[in-house]
Amino acid sequence: MRMSQAGIRAAAAMLLIAAIAGCGSVDKTAEQPFGGAKNSMASGQAEAFTGASEQVQSVYKQSCLSCHGNSLEGRVGPKTNLQKAGGHLTKEQITKQITGGGNGMPGFGGKLKPEEIDALASWLAEKK
Repeated sequence: MRMSQAGIRAAAAMLLIAAIAGCGSVDKTAEQPFGGAKNSMASGQAEAFTGASEQVQSVYKQSCLSCHGNSLEGRVGPKTNLQKAGGHLTKEQITKQITGGGNGMPGFGGKLKPEEIDALASWLAEKK
Protein backbone atom coordinates (compact mmCIF):
# COMPACT_ATOMS: atom_id res chain seq x y z
CA MET A 1 0.00 0.00 0.00
CA ARG A 2 1.40 3.38 -1.04
CA MET A 3 0.98 6.52 1.02
CA SER A 4 0.31 9.84 -0.59
CA GLN A 5 2.75 12.74 -0.14
CA ALA A 6 0.33 14.37 2.30
CA GLY A 7 0.12 11.15 4.32
CA ILE A 8 3.90 10.86 4.48
CA ARG A 9 4.20 14.45 5.64
CA ALA A 10 1.53 13.97 8.29
CA ALA A 11 3.23 10.82 9.60
CA ALA A 12 6.61 12.55 9.67
CA ALA A 13 5.14 15.51 11.53
CA MET A 14 3.56 13.21 14.11
CA LEU A 15 6.87 11.36 14.63
CA LEU A 16 8.67 14.66 15.07
CA ILE A 17 6.12 15.86 17.65
CA ALA A 18 6.35 12.56 19.53
CA ALA A 19 10.16 12.72 19.55
CA ILE A 20 10.18 16.28 20.86
CA ALA A 21 7.57 15.52 23.53
CA GLY A 22 9.56 12.49 24.71
CA CYS A 23 12.81 14.40 25.24
CA GLY A 24 12.14 14.93 28.94
CA SER A 25 11.26 17.88 31.07
CA VAL A 26 13.10 21.16 31.20
CA ASP A 27 14.42 22.47 34.52
CA LYS A 28 12.84 25.92 34.62
CA THR A 29 14.91 27.02 37.62
CA ALA A 30 18.06 27.09 35.50
CA GLU A 31 16.44 29.49 33.04
CA GLN A 32 14.90 31.97 35.46
CA PRO A 33 16.99 34.89 36.74
CA PHE A 34 16.66 33.96 40.41
CA GLY A 35 15.23 30.48 39.91
CA GLY A 36 17.17 28.57 42.52
CA ALA A 37 20.44 26.92 43.39
CA LYS A 38 21.20 25.92 39.80
CA ASN A 39 21.22 29.54 38.76
CA SER A 40 24.87 30.62 38.64
CA MET A 41 24.13 34.31 39.20
CA ALA A 42 22.05 33.64 42.31
CA SER A 43 24.52 31.16 43.76
CA GLY A 44 27.49 33.40 42.89
CA GLN A 45 25.81 36.33 44.59
CA ALA A 46 25.01 34.27 47.67
CA GLU A 47 28.62 33.11 47.84
CA ALA A 48 29.95 36.65 47.39
CA PHE A 49 27.85 37.95 50.29
CA THR A 50 28.89 35.25 52.75
CA GLY A 51 29.62 36.89 56.09
CA ALA A 52 28.08 40.22 55.09
CA SER A 53 25.63 41.78 57.51
CA GLU A 54 22.30 43.09 56.25
CA GLN A 55 23.71 46.62 56.58
CA VAL A 56 26.71 45.77 54.38
CA GLN A 57 24.51 44.04 51.81
CA SER A 58 22.18 47.03 51.68
CA VAL A 59 25.01 49.57 51.34
CA TYR A 60 26.72 47.45 48.67
CA LYS A 61 23.53 47.03 46.64
CA GLN A 62 22.72 50.76 46.79
CA SER A 63 26.19 52.21 46.24
CA CYS A 64 28.56 49.60 44.80
CA LEU A 65 26.66 47.08 42.70
CA SER A 66 26.46 49.18 39.53
CA CYS A 67 30.26 49.17 39.09
CA HIS A 68 31.35 46.13 41.09
CA GLY A 69 28.61 43.66 40.06
CA ASN A 70 26.21 41.23 41.70
CA SER A 71 28.98 38.86 42.73
CA LEU A 72 31.81 41.38 43.28
CA GLU A 73 33.12 40.37 39.84
CA GLY A 74 33.63 43.91 38.58
CA ARG A 75 31.57 45.40 35.78
CA VAL A 76 33.85 48.21 34.62
CA GLY A 77 37.05 46.24 34.14
CA PRO A 78 39.42 44.05 36.13
CA LYS A 79 40.27 46.77 38.67
CA THR A 80 36.65 46.80 39.83
CA ASN A 81 36.71 43.10 40.83
CA LEU A 82 36.38 42.94 44.63
CA GLN A 83 36.26 39.17 45.06
CA LYS A 84 39.73 39.14 46.64
CA ALA A 85 40.03 42.80 47.69
CA GLY A 86 41.46 41.89 51.10
CA GLY A 87 44.22 39.91 49.44
CA HIS A 88 45.89 43.05 48.10
CA LEU A 89 44.42 45.91 50.16
CA THR A 90 44.28 46.46 53.91
CA LYS A 91 41.11 47.58 55.66
CA GLU A 92 42.62 51.06 55.97
CA GLN A 93 43.36 51.22 52.23
CA ILE A 94 39.84 50.05 51.40
CA THR A 95 38.37 52.64 53.79
CA LYS A 96 40.44 55.37 52.14
CA GLN A 97 39.34 54.25 48.65
CA ILE A 98 35.65 54.16 49.57
CA THR A 99 35.82 57.52 51.34
CA GLY A 100 37.91 59.50 48.87
CA GLY A 101 37.63 57.52 45.65
CA GLY A 102 40.31 57.72 42.98
CA ASN A 103 41.40 55.78 39.90
CA GLY A 104 37.99 56.25 38.29
CA MET A 105 35.97 55.55 41.43
CA PRO A 106 33.93 58.35 42.99
CA GLY A 107 34.34 59.00 46.70
CA PHE A 108 31.49 58.04 49.00
CA GLY A 109 32.63 59.95 52.10
CA GLY A 110 29.82 62.46 51.65
CA LYS A 111 27.18 59.86 50.84
CA LEU A 112 27.80 57.04 53.31
CA LYS A 113 27.97 57.23 57.10
CA PRO A 114 31.38 56.47 58.66
CA GLU A 115 29.97 53.30 60.26
CA GLU A 116 28.69 52.11 56.87
CA ILE A 117 32.12 52.67 55.30
CA ASP A 118 33.79 50.90 58.22
CA ALA A 119 31.46 47.87 57.99
CA LEU A 120 31.89 47.66 54.21
CA ALA A 121 35.70 47.99 54.46
CA SER A 122 35.89 45.33 57.19
CA TRP A 123 33.86 42.89 55.10
CA LEU A 124 35.87 43.55 51.92
CA ALA A 125 39.17 43.20 53.82
CA GLU A 126 38.12 39.63 54.66
CA LYS A 127 37.80 38.77 50.95
CA LYS A 128 41.06 36.96 50.18
